[in-house]
Amino acid sequence: MPSTVILWFRRDLRLDDNPALQAALIDCARLVPVYIHDPDSEVPWSPGAASRWWLHGSLSSLDQALQTFGNRLLIARGDSLSELRRIVATTGATRIHWNRLYDPTSRERDGRIKQALRADGLRVDSHNASLLFEPWGIATGNGEPYRVFTAFWRRCAARLSEVTPLPAPAALPPPPESLDSLHLERLGLLPSIPWDAGLRETWTPGEISALEHARTFLKDRIQGYATERDLPAHTGTSELSPHLHFGEIGPRRILAMVKERWGDPTADPVEPFVREIGWREFAYHLIYHYPHTTDEPLDRRFAALPWREEDADRLLQAWQRGETGIPLVDAGMRQLWHTGWMHNRVRMVVASFLAKNLRLPWQAGARWFWDTLVDADLAANSLGWQWSAGCGADAAPYFRIFNPVLQGERFDKSGAYVRRWCPELARLPDRYIHQPWTAPSALLDHAGLRIGHDYPAPIVDLKASREAALAAYEVVKSAGR
Repeated sequence: MPSTVILWFRRDLRLDDNPALQAALIDCARLVPVYIHDPDSEVPWSPGAASRWWLHGSLSSLDQALQTFGNRLLIARGDSLSELRRIVATTGATRIHWNRLYDPTSRERDGRIKQALRADGLRVDSHNASLLFEPWGIATGNGEPYRVFTAFWRRCAARLSEVTPLPAPAALPPPPESLDSLHLERLGLLPSIPWDAGLRETWTPGEISALEHARTFLKDRIQGYATERDLPAHTGTSELSPHLHFGEIGPRRILAMVKERWGDPTADPVEPFVREIGWREFAYHLIYHYPHTTDEPLDRRFAALPWREEDADRLLQAWQRGETGIPLVDAGMRQLWHTGWMHNRVRMVVASFLAKNLRLPWQAGARWFWDTLVDADLAANSLGWQWSAGCGADAAPYFRIFNPVLQGERFDKSGAYVRRWCPELARLPDRYIHQPWTAPSALLDHAGLRIGHDYPAPIVDLKASREAALAAYEVVKSAGR
């Protein structure tokens, strides 16, 4: 018999390729699309400020899309289980569908909610909208989770022909009549102090923007992706990460678009980009099987690493503000603050600098990224920081310490990226743009630059801090003996 069905949106804010939506439409007379704002249930990883800004725009876009089909988004706030029960009582719904989340806190909450609602007599089903493959569906020959990306992705790549997205709906049932909803502004997602101008200039949240971003990238930029993605001054990456995080587009749709335009997704020129989707899959694989890695190292030996204690707060603050005196690091941190995003090559550099040159805990960096990135994804953030600190799966070896000067000279040869985000250095010649403290005094005078006044002196010596990091990592090596 046709029934009233609740569709609980979370980080799947789209209509296309939405398994929970498609399942909800089966024998559905009334559809109740609902978003419940319940940040307390996500502690200790409630969305940060930049994520909340994006969420506001994404929810607005989703509501507009639903309205084109004669429906709308019901917005509620409070305990998720209590609000779902309230909506069930108000609408007489008999079924609830949602798409799965994989972070530890959400998994625990969703399992508890599913059990309680089924005990109430409701039919409750969850689905996969976020990944190509479920984390429990990819395993080694011994049935163990992978800890090395190459082997993991080899297994996934062999099954890409199985991956097919679902179509967007052609029509939607109407909602029940007289259903009260909070106004989006009541959620308080936007900042009370307007710091978000750079975000508004840079991004347009929502499914329409996500699909357009993907089309443009696959048409104009993917052929040069293998080399252009490492150049921070160029628009060489897809910039799809925030759209993926909020589920405005799914990896199955992206893969289908790749296949439609380029054919084999494991062949050049698209293979390097598709492999990055594989890294996202790997991040979710790890957080599912090793949930402690949001806060603790996967390699337990690294719990013994002696972090810096002296002057730690001052050094962390300088890193956060982009005032380290190391141009590539400062440019990246300023780009992050202004746009809510940072180029991936630079993310690795600033992370290595924090964890190794400054010897500050990678968890402090992960927390800062969590609050300032519009694509703050717990799985990807945890994987990236543990990779940079050398303590995670497939991690950079402990002795691999990025030299930000050499990285800048290799990937930002003309200094265009540094000059954009550190304009006080703009008049320096290319030779000194990545190490202005080595420039002759006369040249600094000509550039109108005083080190320590107009631009900071380096807060650490790169060579000495590298040696100190290697000495600290000897403790980790000893712990493994």
